[in-house]
Amino acid sequence: MIRTLAWLALVVPACAADYVVIVSAATSADAPWRAVADSLAKKHGGEVMECKLSPLELRARLAGEHAPRWLAWVARPRELGPAQVAAMHRLARGLDADPYADCRWGIVTGGSAAVAAQVVAEDQPLEVREVGGGTSFASECVTSGRWFSEFKAGERWVKESGGKARQTAGDADSVPAIVRYLNEGKPDCFITSGHASEHDWQPGYGFRNGTFADSNGELTGRALDGSTHRVKSPNPKIYLAVGNCRLGNIPGSDSCMMLAWIGSAGARQAIGYTVNTWFGYAGWGVLDYFLEQPGRFTLTEAWLANHHALVWQLGQLDQSLLAKEVAPGTTIGNGEAAGLLHDRDVTAFYGDPKWTARMAPGPLRWTESLTETAPGQFTWKIVPQAGRETFAAVDSNGSTRGGRPLIALLPRRLAALELVEGERWQPVLADDFVLLPNPGTKNAPPAEIVIRFRAKL
Repeated sequence: MIRTLAWLALVVPACAADYVVIVSAATSADAPWRAVADSLAKKHGGEVMECKLSPLELRARLAGEHAPRWLAWVARPRELGPAQVAAMHRLARGLDADPYADCRWGIVTGGSAAVAAQVVAEDQPLEVREVGGGTSFASECVTSGRWFSEFKAGERWVKESGGKARQTAGDADSVPAIVRYLNEGKPDCFITSGHASEHDWQPGYGFRNGTFADSNGELTGRALDGSTHRVKSPNPKIYLAVGNCRLGNIPGSDSCMMLAWIGSAGARQAIGYTVNTWFGYAGWGVLDYFLEQPGRFTLTEAWLANHHALVWQLGQLDQSLLAKEVAPGTTIGNGEAAGLLHDRDVTAFYGDPKWTARMAPGPLRWTESLTETAPGQFTWKIVPQAGRETFAAVDSNGSTRGGRPLIALLPRRLAALELVEGERWQPVLADDFVLLPNPGTKNAPPAEIVIRFRAKL
């Protein structure tokens, strides 16, 4: 297959841009949507490529030495669904011979072309300071925020800038308070878990509570007393549906929860599962990189790093599964390998992947630096800061938390990487990232970990 792709690259015009916008022929013929694609390409100095039905049609053209580092699919909602998200994952992993994603990608969409255009027009970086959630998170890693318990009615936690999270009491039905918080508190990020589908979210996982639904592109809360509470929260934010079933799926229609979050709730980037979730690695793990290492990764990078970690762990368990493709939502076998294979292609990333959303700087359990000491020669230095807890999970809420490898993303693609120092740590050298298996908590960490490697120029 790799030889075939390399041969095709000789006869198909190669990609010349670092940022490529994909659009279907039908969407390209829809003038307002074509304008969204053109605007996005212009924003990043990229180019637009058309496919007939699936982005996978462009794999041969995108593959090879000059594969783009950024890939955005401008798609109308009717073109989306679990199979289409899986196709983007497989396209991103199929641009060279290794099993890892080769580019940072996202799907740009909205309930209308006008909403998608708003997503594209966002050009100011987002520093995430205020974080909210319908589930608990590592509050010590955020500047301020609040979360609403999904297990106990009326339980709320508030973190004010400079202080520690404290528990407060609230109404038994959390829906009105969540809507007020979104509309008036203006969080930069909102995290959800609990029962959900393409058309609803139940913030009360362990108790009877009101619900949220989509209503013609508007996120709407419906309280137990029958009252309706509309979300109008236009401040740019990111939305992380890390633990919800199917909330990341856009089921081929113009009305669903994800489109409502992008619409009236102001989400400029969002992640979520397109199928039922049970294992949780691909969703919850984004918090391990993004929220619990505040300031180290953008959301795009954190999602990519977690995907690299998933693929690496799958290969550690069963190399034969790396080339296996399963239909989204299918489970083959049981255990960790089955869970990782289930999760690999079923989280969607919505938004411009090059837009920058990053946590405000916060406490880090280790510091690290990646420096190019000479052309093609790199040093990755990691300095533990928290003793035996340095590489432990900060927060355990969710599924398959903690134990993630450390990942450093390289500034550009490199060829023929060779390890010079640090073999004892068993690092993995890929063409655009370096991975260090988690050193664990059994032994006290060394004063520093140094990985040196060089690339062929």
